Amino acid sequence: MEQVTAEYRNVEYEGLQIPWWIVVLEGIISIILGLFLLFQPVGTTITLVQILGIFWFLGGILTILSLLVDRENMGWKLLSGLMGILIGVIVFVYPYSPFVVLAFFVVILGVLSIIYGALRLVWAFKGGGLGTAILGIITIVLGILLLANPIVGAVVLPWMYGISLVIGGIASLVLGIRMRSQ
Repeated sequence: MEQVTAEYRNVEYEGLQIPWWIVVLEGIISIILGLFLLFQPVGTTITLVQILGIFWFLGGILTILSLLVDRENMGWKLLSGLMGILIGVIVFVYPYSPFVVLAFFVVILGVLSIIYGALRLVWAFKGGGLGTAILGIITIVLGILLLANPIVGAVVLPWMYGISLVIGGIASLVLGIRMRSQ
């Protein structure tokens, strides 16, 4: 057993070779999208959810078409394809469906936050420390708040993503410029 672990320690992974300009481009796109979410949250959210609806619709069609080539898991593929088409059509037909989708995402985030926070608390009690316990409690409270009022969460979510995208975009720009100078 000791020999196997030693072999794993000696394995080295090569870093991904990504051109610097792709990292800079990612940063620029992230900043632009983040600014749109911050200054035009409603319009940007509707547009993004409609793009997601297009992907769901096309993905549903492609899943059903894949049954012509591969009939394995036919029932699941058919169900998945029909669901994708149905959800895609609902997003197009009902103009306020992005807010329903966003509220649904907020509910999912609330449930996942409570689970994640509980896992953090368990980890804290197993020696993870006070910081981990505090993070677990804060995450559980955030989950409860999201579940208590998903509509408010859906309103705040675009700004949270906007801030995150702007910060991440700036970090990508800095990284891309550093990559170019090396």
